[in-house]
Order: sequence, then structure tokens, then C-alpha cells
Amino acid sequence: MAVTDEPTRVGGRERDVDAVSAADHVPSQPAARIGPNAIIRMDEALNSIVGREACQSVFAQAGLLHYLDAPPSEMVDEREVMRLHDAAIAVLAPQEAADAAFRAGELTATYLLARRIPKPFQRIMPFLPPWLRARLFLAAIRRHAWTFVGSGAVTFVPSHPVVVSIAGGPVRGTPTDAVLLAYYSGCFQELFRSLVHRATRAVVRREGEGFQPRVVFDLRWR
Repeated sequence: MAVTDEPTRVGGRERDVDAVSAADHVPSQPAARIGPNAIIRMDEALNSIVGREACQSVFAQAGLLHYLDAPPSEMVDEREVMRLHDAAIAVLAPQEAADAAFRAGELTATYLLARRIPKPFQRIMPFLPPWLRARLFLAAIRRHAWTFVGSGAVTFVPSHPVVVSIAGGPVRGTPTDAVLLAYYSGCFQELFRSLVHRATRAVVRREGEGFQPRVVFDLRWR
């Protein structure tokens, strides 16, 4: 079972760690790539939260205005996503930028549930205990983590709380990471609410510092 944001393909209680580096999976390309939902859903979210004019201003600031007329149909350069987040912080109030990014994450999750995560997998999940649902879901997305972390690395701890740690890649340890954190939070929370437990909350626990900045999310449902 594959869960991926790639446009060309459709979808224990022990405390252990599964880690995957984007470098292990990204094809040989000039720059790391991220799924196009990071662009497309941000367009949709900005339109609904701050309006079309503000959305255009953000994309213009990022040098990505062309995507409003022709949304990307393939993986995008992760640097374009970074520029979009920088532009959201530059053009909008901080809370507006975070709200739009969180909504974009939710919309990405909705897309993945509708188009990428196989229906048989989704149908069987309610019959399993939450801890097992979490383990199965994380195992399914492990091989395709590079589609949402680009050149970064992601680590999963599939217990309760489920811990997702992302280092490097689009995580830069700068103020604009707030937009990225909101996007990931919205996406993880909506996916877990649909597949693991309806009461799941995504909480940003801490941010790493130093040579390779890191962000950590706790996904809790108790």
C-alpha cells in the first residue's frame, strides 16, 4: 500500500523508531522535490482565508504567480515551497499566514484520502485499535516520506503520542518555519483524525537548533 503525494501514482505498543532520509529515496535531480499539493492547496487556502487579491500578492512575492493560472502537475522544487512560505510571512499577518498554511495542510490530507490512500485500507482501519492503525499508517507512508520533506529526513515513533520529527530540507530554523509547522500540523492532524482517532491533536513540541534544524510533532488522542 502506497501513500504518496507524487502526482503520477495513486496511494505494538513497543516504543520504537522508524527513520527515513529523503536522500535514500529522491531520484537524481538538480534539486529536491516536494509534492505539488504544497503549492496547490496553499492557493486554495489563501483564497478562502484572505481572499484572491491577497493570495495573488503572496504568489507574486514568491515569484510563483504563474502557478495560479497553471497549477503544477508534477513534483515541485522544495525551494519554491520555501519561497511561498517566506512570502506568506512577508505579505500577511503572522496568524493569517499560519491559518492559511494549516488549512492548506488539511486540504492536502483530504486530497490524499480521496486520491492516494487505497479505499480498502481506509475501510479496514476502524476495526483495529488506534495504536495498530498508527503503526500501519506510518509504515505505509515511510517509503514516500520524501514527497513531503524534500531533502530533509523524517523520523516516526509509532506509539502514543505518535512522534513525527522532521530535520533539514524545508525546515530552516527561521521564523518562516511557523508557516511550514502549520502546514504539517494541519496535514498530520487531519490524516490521523480520519485514519487513527477522531480526537487526534497535532502539537508542536519543540524545535531543534544548530546545523540541522528540526521540528517535532506529538500526535495525541487521549
